[in-house]
Amino acid sequence: MKSAKTSIVAGIVLMTVGGLLLLDLLGVFKIAAFLPPLIFTAVGLVFVSLFVRSRENWWAAIPGSVFLGLAAVITATQLSPGDGGGSYLFLFMAAGFAAVYLRERGNWWALIPCGVMLTLAVIVALPPGLPGTAVAAVLFLGLAATFGLLSLVRVRLSDGPSEHQGRMKWPLIPAAALGVLGAIFALQATAALIALDFAVPAGMIVAGIALLVYAYRARRGGARKVHGT
Repeated sequence: MKSAKTSIVAGIVLMTVGGLLLLDLLGVFKIAAFLPPLIFTAVGLVFVSLFVRSRENWWAAIPGSVFLGLAAVITATQLSPGDGGGSYLFLFMAAGFAAVYLRERGNWWALIPCGVMLTLAVIVALPPGLPGTAVAAVLFLGLAATFGLLSLVRVRLSDGPSEHQGRMKWPLIPAAALGVLGAIFALQATAALIALDFAVPAGMIVAGIALLVYAYRARRGGARKVHGT
């Protein structure tokens, strides 16, 4: 029965793509530019249908998300050329790994590539011209957040012959190390983004405030001495 359903889905997809190709050859409808995303979408939907029908097919979410992501990237590039379209691939892949975890909670490992893909999606979407330290800060902080959230997930833990639900502690180690590196790069990026031209007037303003505070305290101290206090 399952193989029959798969054949039906694949048959419909093939008939649709073949019909569109025939219309293109006859000059009725030009789809040459949209043919690659249509093919990727069709293949992706086949894997999605496999994922939806059975819990055993949790693996199908991964290739399905890849093909749908490729279709989204090509479509976004054709509609609005730019560098940000590549983030769609990583977003779809992150959704695919998230679906693997949600379908079978024992696949907690899928949360790691999910977080990595989300981090890469943010990096690709960053505006051009940022210093490398800013990109590194986003990368390490995103990975630190991934392992930090992984430590909050309840999984099956083996304690000798028995098993119980609990949270893993080992993700806190890479989370802490990556968080420290991310903070260091973030501080370096912040310092690099502040130009020297802004540092001079900012320093003059801070010095002026310090002189005013000093004058106020000195005047107040002199007034106390006059009144004998």
